[in-house]
Amino acid sequence: MSDGPPASALAPALLERLRALLGGRLSTSEADRAHHGHDESWHPARPPDAVARVASTEEVQAVVRACAAHRVPVIPFGVGTSLEGHVGAVRGGVCIDLSGMNRIIAVRPQDLDATVEAGVTRKQLNADLRDLGLFFAVDPGADATLGGMAATRASGTNAVRYGTMRETVVSLGVVLADGSFIRTASRARKSSAGYDLTRLFVGSEGTLGVITDVTVRLFGIPEAVLGAVCPFPSIAQAVATVIEAIQSGLPMARIELMDSNTVRAVNAFSKLAYAETPTLFLEFHGSPAGVEEQARNFAAIADSHGAQAMQWSRDQAERSRLWQARHNVHYAFLAQRPGAKVWPTDVCVPISALAECLAATEKDMAETGFYSALVGHVGDGNFHWGFLVRPEDAAEVAAAERLNERLVMRAIRLGGTCTGEHGVGHGKRKFMPPEHGEALSVMRTIKAALDPHGIMNPGKVLPDAEPGAEPGAEPGADPRPAR
Repeated sequence: MSDGPPASALAPALLERLRALLGGRLSTSEADRAHHGHDESWHPARPPDAVARVASTEEVQAVVRACAAHRVPVIPFGVGTSLEGHVGAVRGGVCIDLSGMNRIIAVRPQDLDATVEAGVTRKQLNADLRDLGLFFAVDPGADATLGGMAATRASGTNAVRYGTMRETVVSLGVVLADGSFIRTASRARKSSAGYDLTRLFVGSEGTLGVITDVTVRLFGIPEAVLGAVCPFPSIAQAVATVIEAIQSGLPMARIELMDSNTVRAVNAFSKLAYAETPTLFLEFHGSPAGVEEQARNFAAIADSHGAQAMQWSRDQAERSRLWQARHNVHYAFLAQRPGAKVWPTDVCVPISALAECLAATEKDMAETGFYSALVGHVGDGNFHWGFLVRPEDAAEVAAAERLNERLVMRAIRLGGTCTGEHGVGHGKRKFMPPEHGEALSVMRTIKAALDPHGIMNPGKVLPDAEPGAEPGAEPGADPRPAR
């Protein structure tokens, strides 16, 4: 790729050092920088000063060391599918593109785990595992990289049964802010030795280090799979069904809620014909007899809450179409209002608070002056509300901001969180104090210890500290300081 003129905010000595290391894999072209400055969210693009395409952990170490020497920010990048501005270079710096680190290092069927480089995508791993009768269970919809999924503590449609990245990641390889490399844990199924560094870096969003490889748990492909579509007259009845099913201990693999607007958008985008009413999409995994029992028990619960005619499917192609339609919800929303952007937000609450949170949210939806829709992994109390706004319309953006804040503060009051799976990025930093309180001081201490010069993805996760308040405080207000 041909480079444009050097980014003026980077010192010539740093550019020279990086070019000597990477050659043509260092880019300062405007198009390349623009591509790496945004994700799938509504947030404006924040291009880095340069893009470094790395091919090994050693190259990541060398890039980080060079940037550390010049106090230049480092922003890890996978494929850019995040939703809260995680990859924007809000204070300039060098984007480390890890997509080229896409080797599957080892698959160990006997141990039900695999080690992959950070740039391996979930679909790539599952294609490699298929002939072994195994699969990687975390499915956020997008074909994200496993490094990015670990960094954002990703979740998805299978989380109600198989868990999120928090439960799935066994160990990580991480390059720290000084360029040193650590392994966060062994592959043992359990350990009482030392601090749990793996959990510290899972969800850290590149603010503590750059994840270069991931060891994950695997699962056997279930013997039998049964899918279902279950429409209801109201969201309240659908949610009541979910709560009773979860509290009854039904081991459902997937249970997703769509409101009427979402079903309408999905029908139009994916050429389907479901009843345009609040609907649960479900999937049961297990032995043939176990799946049948789960389905019967769920149907009885659903019927008691007014479910309409359920549609069942054992056909793999039909189920694939169903879940692909669910995964394409973001693009289905966009098609409802050409020229607009989706402002996607999510919260997660305890399952006992789900009905109250969704009922209040449904009332708020009536106040929007623009298209919005709701979809959720309601089996674990997590749901998403998408606003379709025109970013240039200040009134619409302000209205979305108010509704988002109302939703988040409601979830926190109910014992929940500002984000169940999207992550904080720079879009939800302001909600960290009401959610975490004094625990933020501990997070800041960890950040300062591991990243004393504030170069690791600055402007994300933690709200800005007062200038000079502590060692390692992130760079000040000037987004492009002289370097």
